[in-house]
Formats: sequence, C-alpha cells, structure tokens
Amino acid sequence: MQFNIRGENIEVTPALREYVEKKVAKLQRYFNETPNTDAHVNLKVYNNDQSVEVTIPMTGLLLRAEESHTDMYAAIDLVIEKLERQIRKHKTKVNRRSKQNGGIHEMIANSADATTTLVVDDEEDDEFEIVREKRFDLKPMDTEEAILQMDLLGHNFFVYNHAETGTTNVVYKRRDGKYGLISPE
Repeated sequence: MQFNIRGENIEVTPALREYVEKKVAKLQRYFNETPNTDAHVNLKVYNNDQSVEVTIPMTGLLLRAEESHTDMYAAIDLVIEKLERQIRKHKTKVNRRSKQNGGIHEMIANSADATTTLVVDDEEDDEFEIVREKRFDLKPMDTEEAILQMDLLGHNFFVYNHAETGTTNVVYKRRDGKYGLISPE
C-alpha cells in the first residue's frame, strides 16, 4: 500500500507521516493479501479543529472516513477505528452472503473507484455551476450490495449497474431512515 499524505494549513512532519503510515498499515491485517492501492490521507487544521480524512479505493469497495478532534493524533486514531468498523461490517456481510449462496465470495481485492459526488451551486441568475466532478466505473451488483456500499461511504445516494437487469440504478437514503430505489422503466 502506498501513502499519499497531504496537509492543509499544517506541515506534515516526519513524525506525523510515520504515525499515519503505521496506523493505516495496520488495516492490512484485515485482508488476505496486501492491497495494491494508494491510501489518500488528508490532514486539515482550521482554527482549533483538526480533522483527518482517509480514502482507500479498492475493487468492489471504497473505504472512506473522516474524523475531527482537537488533537491530530487522536483524530488519526478515531478515523482508523471508523475504517476498521467499516471493514468488519463489510466482511461480515460478505461472509453471510457467501454462506447463503453456498460459495466463497471475496469482494475486497485491489484498486478501483466506486462513487461520485456532484455539488451544484445555485446562483441568483438560475445558472448552475458544477464545482466538482468525479468519473467512475459502474460495477454490476445487486441492490443490497449497493446499499451496503452507500452506507460504507457515508453518502446519501449510490449509482450502480444492476447485475441481473444491466440497467443503471440509484439507491438513496430517505429522511425517515429507510432506502429508496430509482430505476428506469
């Protein structure tokens, strides 16, 4: 696993870099083989708030977590705990599904992108400005797997190709905590 560590309003010292690499490298124990991917770590400091964002793109899974704390090292520990919970939850779900299907199914492997976020700014003259764009490959999956991916990412929606129908669908989280599905006719 390679590390891409950036700092916003903070200098990434060798001690801080070493601490981040040591903590993120501990996540490798959850995988059968060492993931061949980049771990993107963004350290931010604004006023008295210090936050850490970690993104690890993998095949079939995008691990992402963000935490804030007054101490940078505590924020790093909190974000690693959150990532470990995501991995354990995902592996439990995969193992449960593989037992139901009667076969061995592994989703966690190497590297890929998995999600998109569009932020639209509404100006007074009714023009829309796209301030961020992401491109990604739509992976064939079922609706349950898409909901799991959306929850792991902490997003409100997730775009995917339905494995059986081959259509592009969107799952989203409703205000009442339940899920919705948008699919073409």
